[in-house]
Amino acid sequence: MRVPPRPLNQRLAEGSLLAASLLGALLMAGPTRSDPLPEGFPPPEVFRTLQLTTYACGRDNTASSCEQARLQADPLLDHPRLPASCKDVLWKIRQKAVAAPSNSFERRDPIDAAANDVTVFCRQQPKAKTDAKQEKQGQGGGGLRLIEPTAP
Repeated sequence: MRVPPRPLNQRLAEGSLLAASLLGALLMAGPTRSDPLPEGFPPPEVFRTLQLTTYACGRDNTASSCEQARLQADPLLDHPRLPASCKDVLWKIRQKAVAAPSNSFERRDPIDAAANDVTVFCRQQPKAKTDAKQEKQGQGGGGLRLIEPTAP
């Protein structure tokens, strides 16, 4: 026995009902874990301390000062708000801040350069401020504002 096909509008109604029930179930389930609040940008003191510790590693060439510089740079590499240029500098510190048998200029120069770059590349960029005059200039049709000639 053959069942006659259902009308198209009935099939569409059933499909939309199924989609609505699935969507409702997803919305009611909610997120399975709570997302942590986004981290704020690290304060400038963090980068200044890292800079001084990195200088100490280059100058003193001791295992403890170099280890301290690497330990300070390491957690900042995973920070979500830091730009890639800052993370590149942090990576250089992680790679170069190592004690060596002799404290040559070839060893010290890249460490000092990375220390210099920390405060340059790892600072928070100021937010762009919009001036009320600029906003008004941006509105209003644009184009040339020609003055219509008046009759003499």
